[in-house]
This record gives sequence, C-alpha cells and structure tokens, in this order.
Amino acid sequence: MTNSKRRKSLTAASALLGGVLVLTACSGSSDAAGSGGDTSQARADKAAAQESSEAQIKITPADGSDNASINNSAAVTVAKGTLTKVAMTTVDGKAVEGQISADKKSWKPSGQLERATTYKVSASATDAKGRAAHENASFTTVAPEHSFIGTFTPDNGTTVGVGMPVSINFNKAITDKAAVQKGITVTSSSGQEVACHWFNTQRMDCRPEQYWQENSTVTLKLDLDGVEGAQGVYGVQQKTVTFNIGRNQVSYVDAKTKQMKVTRNGKVVKTIPISAGSPENKTYEGQMVISEKFKETRMNGATVGFTDDDGKGEYDIKDVPHAMRLSTSGTFIHGNYWGQGVFGNVNTSHGCVGLQDKKGANDPNTPGAWFYNNSMVGDVVVVQNTGDRTIAPDNGLNGWNMSWAQWKAGSEA
Repeated sequence: MTNSKRRKSLTAASALLGGVLVLTACSGSSDAAGSGGDTSQARADKAAAQESSEAQIKITPADGSDNASINNSAAVTVAKGTLTKVAMTTVDGKAVEGQISADKKSWKPSGQLERATTYKVSASATDAKGRAAHENASFTTVAPEHSFIGTFTPDNGTTVGVGMPVSINFNKAITDKAAVQKGITVTSSSGQEVACHWFNTQRMDCRPEQYWQENSTVTLKLDLDGVEGAQGVYGVQQKTVTFNIGRNQVSYVDAKTKQMKVTRNGKVVKTIPISAGSPENKTYEGQMVISEKFKETRMNGATVGFTDDDGKGEYDIKDVPHAMRLSTSGTFIHGNYWGQGVFGNVNTSHGCVGLQDKKGANDPNTPGAWFYNNSMVGDVVVVQNTGDRTIAPDNGLNGWNMSWAQWKAGSEA
C-alpha cells in the first residue's frame, strides 16, 4: 500500500452503540506503510496469518444491519470448516434458541425474532486441522414504520467502569431533539451533574463533567411514549434502566516509553510493556473507553483499508486474544502472540496497542490476559505521545475528549 492510500474508517457504531459491529481490525490514523517494506514484524504478521484457521464464518444479516427481518433474517454459515458453537442473545442477555445443522455447516434460530430488538451473535468453527476461527456480529430488527426507538448502552443491571457514558442511538433521524431530550433523564446517586450531547440526529450521549464516582448508581429513564421525534414519527418506550459504577481504573499508554501504567484511584497497580502503532500507522491519542471485550476475535486489515496489491488484507488473524475495543474505527488494545521482543522496545502495530500474550488466550499469566481479566467495559485507556491527532469524540464512547463547555453546547435542554 502506498502512502497515498488512506485507512478507511469503519462507518458503523459498536454493538453497544445501537447494535453495530464491524469486522475487528487494528487501525491507526496515519497512512499505511509502503508496500515494499518487508519488515520482520510484517513477516511475523504474515506467518501468524498462515497459521490461522481456514474456516470462513459468515453471519447474516450483515454486521451492523438495522431493519432486519424478524422471520428469515438470522443465519450463520461456514466454509472450509465446521461450526462448533453459536450463541445468539438480545443485548440484555436473553438467549435465543437455535440449532446447528446435522452437517455442522449452518445455524438458524428456532423461532421468530422480536421487533425492534438488537441481537448479538457469536460463532466459532474449526478447520480440517482443528484450528479455531471466531466471528462476532450484531444487528437490529425492523421497527414499526411510524415509531422510533432508542437503543442504549450500558445495559440494565450491569457494572461498568467510570468512563462509561450513557449512549443512545435512535433508529430514525430525530428532528425535534428538544422534545426527545426532554423525555430522557440521567441521574446519579453521587449527585453529579449530567449533561447530554447530540453528535448527530441519531445519537445522543450523556455524562458528567468528570468520570463517574466509583460505586455509584446511574439511572436512565426513557419517557418517550407518544413523543413526536420527527414529523409523524412517535416514541414508544417507557423504561427505567439502572447500572452500577465499579472501581476507578484508568490506564495510561505512553507510546514514547512503550509502557502502560494501570491505576486504581490514581495509584499505579501495574506497569505493562506495550507496542503501539508504528511511525507509519500511529495510534490515536486521547481518552478512550473500552466498549467491548472479546476473549478471541478476528482482525482483518481489509476492513480498515490495509490491503495488498491483490486487494486482500495485509493481515488476517482469526484468533487475536484478549481484544478490547477502543474505537468504532478499529482501534483495539489486545494480546499479541506473534510479536517477538517488541513489547517495551518498538512500536510495530497498524494502530492498535499490543500486549504480550499466547495463542489460544488460555494462559492467565500473560500481560494480555491480566489486563483483560482486570478490565471491564467502561474503563478508560488514555493514549499519549504517539504524535497523532486526538481521537474524535464520536469515534466510540470517547466524548471525554471534549471540554465540558463544548459538551454542554451540544445539548438541546
């Protein structure tokens, strides 16, 4: 790839942001490396890809779809392998019954899906050599034509990190933002002032000025039944959601020193060597919130514009361990079993933050496993000294990169 070839940002929000999840892949914000740079790290990436499973899992409807059919929509198929496990749930964790076919090549749910519901699908398969492949996706089913709903995160009853905003994605464009915002309240047992910010006509996030106080409880009330959000389009939701704030963990990634300091209540509890984005593919700077966690997942360079001369991904690793999403455009902090001697020494990635790990994600003693096991959705990862720009506030759950004045200026209250 030449330096004129830009990385393509993924256009969908995360599954926790309205059910949108694209194929996971590392993504920095700078130009990809030149096509002629056959570095040792590039060779290691290719070697890892060659050792990856040949099984090709396909989840339908397409990742990030909305208005999906409630009848004949959901399906999982595999080529060059057999399915070993498929799990489908609603975003609040309710399991959907389904069955793998006798030949283990496909899966479908047993009954009709619910309207206006976001579903998550997780699938695993093995190839002829027993190598595992994993795929994760989510989609939202069709809503009534003349109504709108807001898909929100976090879920009711969950415990999240101090950086987790309330994020609401509407399935239709809202033209009367003031009326809709009036029907939504977010409060905290800590007494912190909470303000909401509209990023566009379909997304509104709410947060306090500083991170949530640990061990507090946050309540989201949706009183939208009958509210006209756009001409002839009315709300249908009457719902109260509460979630808990856990311990105060903020981690600081320094691309210059190639170290990450994990803090609890401001005190360093662990220092972990890392490898951030290479000089050609720098990692975004700024405050980033973990929005999803995957013990193993696939990372394909083609999904974010890292392709070779044949149009294939520069890397396609189907079993990346301990991956945690930091942006919707493909920035992750994840385990890395193929890098040799890079952690704490050199920045080599395509934009992600890598931690030493082992293939299979089953060794709890690796740095990647430790950080995964000691992190939760909503924890903050602050990335510094990469030399790149600050991540956009709406690229993931990253509104903390706006000042309080800027944040409140986006409110319609």
